[in-house]
Amino acid sequence: MAPIDEKPPSVDRIEDVAQKTALSDEEEEFTPAEQRKIIHRVDRRLVTMTGLAYCISLMDRTNLSMAAIAGLVQDLELDKHGRYSIVVLMFFVPYIIFQPPMTIIIRKLGPTIFLSAIIISWAVIMIGTGFAKNFAQLTVLRVLLGVLEAGYFPGCVYLLSCWYTRFDVQKRFSIFYLIGCVASALSGILAFGLMQLNGAHGLGGWQWIFILEGVITGAIGLLCFVFLVDFPDRAHKSWRFLNRKECAFIVRRINQDRNDGDLEAFSLKKFLKPALDLKIWGFAMIFFCITTVTYAIAYFLPIILREGMGFGVGEAQCLVAPPYVLAGMVMYSTAWVGDRYRTRGPILIGNALLCIIGLPMMGFAKGDATRYAGVFLTVAGANANIPACMAYQANNVRGQWTRALSSATLVGFGGLGGIVSSLVFREKDAPGYLPGMYAAIACNILIILVVLALTLWFWFSNRQAEQGKRVIEGDSRFRYTL
Repeated sequence: MAPIDEKPPSVDRIEDVAQKTALSDEEEEFTPAEQRKIIHRVDRRLVTMTGLAYCISLMDRTNLSMAAIAGLVQDLELDKHGRYSIVVLMFFVPYIIFQPPMTIIIRKLGPTIFLSAIIISWAVIMIGTGFAKNFAQLTVLRVLLGVLEAGYFPGCVYLLSCWYTRFDVQKRFSIFYLIGCVASALSGILAFGLMQLNGAHGLGGWQWIFILEGVITGAIGLLCFVFLVDFPDRAHKSWRFLNRKECAFIVRRINQDRNDGDLEAFSLKKFLKPALDLKIWGFAMIFFCITTVTYAIAYFLPIILREGMGFGVGEAQCLVAPPYVLAGMVMYSTAWVGDRYRTRGPILIGNALLCIIGLPMMGFAKGDATRYAGVFLTVAGANANIPACMAYQANNVRGQWTRALSSATLVGFGGLGGIVSSLVFREKDAPGYLPGMYAAIACNILIILVVLALTLWFWFSNRQAEQGKRVIEGDSRFRYTL
């Protein structure tokens, strides 16, 4: 479709329009059954492939902790001068810096070529990491991985939000992230298996973890070249996917829901202008607080289980998995509730409260059983809030390039959460990491405060819009989702 600069306002109320997922039967060329089949085809290709690649992304960025207790720390002398924390931190510096330009590039090149190419590049870096000889080489490789991973997560958040209506999106985000959580759940078990190759061909167990997981990453990258799909306006070009009429239906569906389904012409001013909107930074701050906890779990939980709770190396790697089963259940159930009842803020607050209960149990309880139970609540609450925050942001912005910038800032602040987690969970505080525990609790309290502030503002704005005193996001139909 031809790019457009502006979209005409509509006099329809968004509440009325949102009750339908497509045009009326008289106006729509596809029957309701055909429409459902189209949406399910999108789910199978888009959510499955992006989730599978995100699973690999999480595995590649967090397998450092598994390698750490498999001999990496000793072989590369990372236990000196805070080197392990530095290696963790250096991934996130380029990861944050390169996200805005990467989000622009994905819209220009298309996700199939761009995302598939960077996934294959991760594979090369992972295999190279298996042959790192010292701290300096490992740090350089982690920086390169940060640059190349910078485009994936914001690109997927942007891509997914362009395909679904506002009250369909959280379930899809939760499935996308749930598939990714499989990496967190199974990476420890996989790492334990790969570690058994210790000594084979003169390589250590931690080296085999990086090398063989790199091979898996390369295979997924090749699959993405074939099966990943483009944005709705040009997805008819994707292999064995939707035709032009079916893609046009998706665009109509999005336009009826929020009137931003068509491609907008790019300009730097249009891309940067939303940065003046405080709610964009509110969403980003929520995501920052969430990822401070999730990255701390990803990078330090095996060490806490090993050194703090006294489990063996194999036990520590395998015990990472069970909490993610509960996380998946909480994630999808809260997503169903959020989409069914068209609410976002209460879901975020509820999950944050789970963390506020779980973190003190995990950090301050005396018995290992109670501490491990706290791990379940913390992992569930923090990870369930990732898709909840993504949906909260996606529901409350309008416009292609506003969505692109918002996705980049959201995930960029998520990267800042990774930096903070590496700084507050310091090696000298092991095995309890009490300063990190306090910081994680504070982050969840801040989530609740920011969500309450945004909810109050959204309620006030919606009330003004109902009274005809203002137009939200340049569209008279649009209403914020509380």
